[in-house]
Amino acid sequence: MAYASLLSLTQTLEQILHDPDDQCQVLHQQEEQIGRCLLEKVRFFLSFLEDHSQKNIETIRCLEGRIRVAAYEAEDIIESQIDISDQIVSDSRNHCERCVEFRRYNLAKKYENLEKVIQELDSISEQVVTMKDRNDVEILPARNPFPAGSSKVGSSNESDMVGFDDDLKKIKDRLTGQPSKLQILSIVGMGGIGKTTFARNVYDDPIIENYFDTRAWTTISQQSNVQKMLTDLLESTNYQSNIENLAEKLYKCLKGRRYLIVLDDMWETKAWDEVQRLFPDDNNGSRVILTTRLADVAVYAGSSSAIHHLSCLSPEKSWNLLHQTVFGEECCPCDLEEIGKEIAINCKGLPLALVVIGGLLYKGKRTHDYWMYIKQNVNSAVIGTDDQFMEIILLSYNHLPHHLRACFLYMAVFPEDYKIRKSELTKLWVAEGFIKPDRSKSLEAVAEKYMEDLLERNMILAHERSYTGKIKICSIHDIMRELCVRKAQEENFLHLYDGRVTYNQRRVSIHPAIYAHHLEDIYGSHVRSLLYHLEDIYGSHVHSLLYYGRDLVNETSFPRSFLLLRVLDALRIRFYEFPVEIVELVNLRYIILKCIITCKLPASISKLCNLHTLIIYCKGIVNLPSDIWKMPRLRHIWTWKCFLAYPSAAGNGEKIAVLENLQTLKGVIDFKFSKKVLQMMPNLKKLKIGFNYSCPELWSFRIDKFIHLHQLEDLNCFSKTTHNFVRNYPLLENFHLPPTLKRLTLKGFRLSWKSMAIIGSLPNLEVLNLKQFTFDGLVWEPTEGNFLQLKVLLLHETDLEHLKADETNFPSLQHLTFSYCIKLIEIPFTIGDIPTLQVIKLYECSTSAVNSAKLIQEEQRDLGNDNLQIIINDKNIVAVLDIGYRDGTRYLKAFRNFGKNEVST
Repeated sequence: MAYASLLSLTQTLEQILHDPDDQCQVLHQQEEQIGRCLLEKVRFFLSFLEDHSQKNIETIRCLEGRIRVAAYEAEDIIESQIDISDQIVSDSRNHCERCVEFRRYNLAKKYENLEKVIQELDSISEQVVTMKDRNDVEILPARNPFPAGSSKVGSSNESDMVGFDDDLKKIKDRLTGQPSKLQILSIVGMGGIGKTTFARNVYDDPIIENYFDTRAWTTISQQSNVQKMLTDLLESTNYQSNIENLAEKLYKCLKGRRYLIVLDDMWETKAWDEVQRLFPDDNNGSRVILTTRLADVAVYAGSSSAIHHLSCLSPEKSWNLLHQTVFGEECCPCDLEEIGKEIAINCKGLPLALVVIGGLLYKGKRTHDYWMYIKQNVNSAVIGTDDQFMEIILLSYNHLPHHLRACFLYMAVFPEDYKIRKSELTKLWVAEGFIKPDRSKSLEAVAEKYMEDLLERNMILAHERSYTGKIKICSIHDIMRELCVRKAQEENFLHLYDGRVTYNQRRVSIHPAIYAHHLEDIYGSHVRSLLYHLEDIYGSHVHSLLYYGRDLVNETSFPRSFLLLRVLDALRIRFYEFPVEIVELVNLRYIILKCIITCKLPASISKLCNLHTLIIYCKGIVNLPSDIWKMPRLRHIWTWKCFLAYPSAAGNGEKIAVLENLQTLKGVIDFKFSKKVLQMMPNLKKLKIGFNYSCPELWSFRIDKFIHLHQLEDLNCFSKTTHNFVRNYPLLENFHLPPTLKRLTLKGFRLSWKSMAIIGSLPNLEVLNLKQFTFDGLVWEPTEGNFLQLKVLLLHETDLEHLKADETNFPSLQHLTFSYCIKLIEIPFTIGDIPTLQVIKLYECSTSAVNSAKLIQEEQRDLGNDNLQIIINDKNIVAVLDIGYRDGTRYLKAFRNFGKNEVST
């Protein structure tokens, strides 16, 4: 992890050197030269590693360990100075000269240690320069004696493809069907999914063999060799030739013939560039298949419309493959079948894992105890007993560029089968310093690109995407996670706490299973002892502490000695109130915690001058002091509901910062937004705000003020209105919203449907959620030319009876949801003619609305559109007969329950 440690140190140094007025500055003027010297050396090593990011160079491997240790030590020295410098200022104000002298002595010692680190980096750089001068760069030979893709390259046994029958049929149809022009088909999937075996089964199929005049196969692997590729392809076509003019001879061999070429295990676009011109297109149905773990390689090769993703097998298909591997045509003993199915499930659908485990079960004892042992140790059994399997999985990791390796290994922080939210993961990567700054993008945007890159490489899995196609939740296959854990421990990158004493760990994660086995009997449900126990073990060395055990109750305190702590994930530790000791941990960048009753942050929270992310869950109100406005590095503030003090309340002439980095502000209620305040958050992208419109002093702070947020993309705004209040004090209709909005959620405003034209004119709006009588009125007739980009529309709890719309009103709509629209008479039939529409959902709506949705689906099927889905929750279908109000609260005076065929009052 040398690259990650260098990148983090670079950001720390640049922050200090380029922000001389910052309260966190620790390198004084006389030491600035040291800082700039160190930064220059760090940049040299970053550049060096980037130039050799995907080469297995023995010398570099040896140097990386030294670079990592030196970078870690330098960053620890610099960040520990923050605390010492702060204490010197404090002691000076208190006229404690002896204390000041002692602090200055410690500071001098730390600078002395920093100079030693620089000397070590000089020594390493001299070795690097010498190595370059002598051209002493030898690429290590591959240790895997087989081609990189699979151990079964020569296999064409149909039993190897158990569970992939449908996939095989689709590919064969593509190979033998239209169009007649040359087609590039890509088979994409994670390591061990069976891409090579799949391609070999297709390649050797008798129908395919008879259909093509000639077939050729070459395995490319990570280090592509043009001469080898051409030789393989020519030999596969039975063309005998010497190595001269190989490219020309291959082209002539294929010209005029219907051919099938397989390029197996392609890792880089360069390999495609070297051979693509050699494949003539004679409009005769020729095909090229390439297998790869990298989706971007498949797209680059021109097969974006013909990419076939091999997915993990279902539990049923997994058991079929495991059964075939262990027993062949024999039956599984009844006493082993249930546990065998559980073993298959634990392999998480990865064919190579199933085959490896099947081999263990085939050779081992067919006893319940042995199979139970395998079930409990599937991941370690697969990786630990099959060197070739480990080699295949490791190829994906070794091929990662340096900037992605730390991001990938960080997945081991999370417990097994943990569903990881994109917003959570990207914030953690940023806080850890893994993201290389890009002037044209935010750090979060770069982090999202890193995540997509890992997805395209099939290193992590997309568990859930938003309606707009963006990743929301990701996960990692258990086998890949096992690799993460092992590599993270090898690199001293992460320690999964197991109760044993292990010193000098930078990142510590506590998982549910680990806690249950090692800590529960000792500490029960009280975590104070656990935290202080961790303090004794790790002390000032730990930089990240993440707790994923079961919920624990603490008092109010937190250990003070975690001086270098950057990341604190304590969401599952329930504090009675905000632990004030945390404000002393001045290196914190990421805090997420839970308070049981109330949470009042102290004014001293501004001491956390490096803080990026503040997430607090609390049943009550979170009170954020005005000192929050003195924290310019804040990027995300996220609470369930909070009161935010107005910036002018700081007083005393203290500086109020413009929060240029603030992107997320969620949970704020009854805040008096003004143009001036909004201009103090110029780059805000996500805002969730609530108003109580029964408070007259807030009337002038309506949603129209948000027009001044020029970067706002996601606005969630709700009001706590009552019917009587809205009737007596109707809200203004002439509100304005920023044109940058992509997602808008409104709740309880009771506007007129005529005002919808203001929302519909937003040029970038993709998602619109209207909840709890945001609009009042029985008829909505959208304005033509509005909602041009809208993909998702939700109407929840409204008195709407007629929606007068057609395909021209929502030309891009994909998902339409009606929830508790109990007075809606019908959905217009013309809605079904929207070409992009995929789903119509109805929850607790009237029978007539449900019936109209069913008729829309039938009509579309008659027209040949089988893609439209209708999802209905009709267990309590009702039709509203009358609505009344009591003390400002609406209630149903009478309704018909069609499920019970009765009228209720």
